[in-house]
Amino acid sequence: MFDRSLPVVTGDSAARPVHAIRPAGLAPLLAALPQQQAAWLHAAGFAARAQELLLLPGEGGVAGAVLGLGADRSPCAFGGLANKLPAEGTWRLAPGDFDAAGATLGFLLGAYRYDRLKAARRAPATLAVPGPEQSHARAVAEAAAVWMVRDLVNTPANLLGPSELADAAVALGRRHGAAPIRIEGEALSVAYPAIAAVGRGSERAPVVAGFTWRGSAATDSSPLVSLCGKGVCFDTGGYDIKPSAGMLRMKKDMAGAANVLGIARLLMEADLPIRLAVRLGCVENSVSGRAMRPLDVVRTRRGLTVEIGNTDAEGRLVLCDLLAEASDERPDLLLDCATLTGAARVALGPDLPALFATDEDWAGRLLQEGMAQHDPMWRLPLWDGYDTWLDSPVADLNNISSKPFAGAIVAALFLRRFVAPGTPWVHLDIYAWNDSTRPGRPEGGEAQTIRAVRSAIECQLIVRHTDKNVPVT
Repeated sequence: MFDRSLPVVTGDSAARPVHAIRPAGLAPLLAALPQQQAAWLHAAGFAARAQELLLLPGEGGVAGAVLGLGADRSPCAFGGLANKLPAEGTWRLAPGDFDAAGATLGFLLGAYRYDRLKAARRAPATLAVPGPEQSHARAVAEAAAVWMVRDLVNTPANLLGPSELADAAVALGRRHGAAPIRIEGEALSVAYPAIAAVGRGSERAPVVAGFTWRGSAATDSSPLVSLCGKGVCFDTGGYDIKPSAGMLRMKKDMAGAANVLGIARLLMEADLPIRLAVRLGCVENSVSGRAMRPLDVVRTRRGLTVEIGNTDAEGRLVLCDLLAEASDERPDLLLDCATLTGAARVALGPDLPALFATDEDWAGRLLQEGMAQHDPMWRLPLWDGYDTWLDSPVADLNNISSKPFAGAIVAALFLRRFVAPGTPWVHLDIYAWNDSTRPGRPEGGEAQTIRAVRSAIECQLIVRHTDKNVPVT
């Protein structure tokens, strides 16, 4: 259900060319094109501005196209092509001053549309890519993972509850030969009491789901990567109920879990020589006579008691049990993703996830790969001076701060309380949504950081545990 075919084919010799150029390359292109096409470009005033597209005439009608890149060197420079080019036939990108694999990625990211419940107005154009080039295969795999994440986030909450999200996770793992994890009912209440407390108010019971996997070349001593995701399939806020406007996008509150599945998919498809553990807290935060109340105290897997200062700060309760279990396994990297705080969006906006880390090497590598992969994030501090803001007079800690500041930092400090000391831990506070359509980024659910995390693991973890000087690809 969440694995679809992309509009891409391999090696079509009849594909029409798209010449993607920058302003400096316009004159050489005009000199190389047939006279009729060059005259057409000149008469139309084509200037190679970013996203500028002009179809080229030929004997059979449309013979090709010219795309302006301007100064944009990101994959999104090609993000408008799939919806602007004629859908009939196939298209290929002529060589030019751009990264060819990045162009393939951008084309496919822009071709996405959520059409499960409403037919698309038109089919996207189809891109032909060179067959044997590994870089293009990687771009296609990354685009497919992004499509999966977007589909998960875009699916309405009545069609994707905790059980359905758990099913999607288990199905992904099984497709790659992983051992499934699915825990619910009384076993979940015992093993993950904080998750059970969050899900108690909903008729749709909470589920902890995921899988364990190892690459074909991995051994018992290979690096262990542990991923945890917040899978709140809908968040009313509980008794601290959100206003109606605040609930409009709460189907996306499971985007942390969706992005974790995107990361896991990329790692498994690359068959990296690692061990992988994936855990998702799949739950719904609802209002009922069974729901947790403000000033309730709940016990966690770690044994710490938490006073509920606000029932709308439920995501950290979902993650704390998962992080406690995962960190006790002593992973080489523990990473979680969550749509955790509005404060992160106020600080960094929708396109820049907040990164928190206990390990300087991992923080540096993730920031570096985020820029290199055009999948950026920005680091915020785990500021110890704010840790006492979580103090509670009746429990080990409160789930919210006593002060109205630094909400993203305080949420990360809450999570850190449950991570075993010495664990290389990374927390990503993401938005996972496009508020409007832009090239390569259609309105709706979005995958954030998954390509950067995959690349960072290749560059950091694999090299650290082998004698090779290059990452495994």
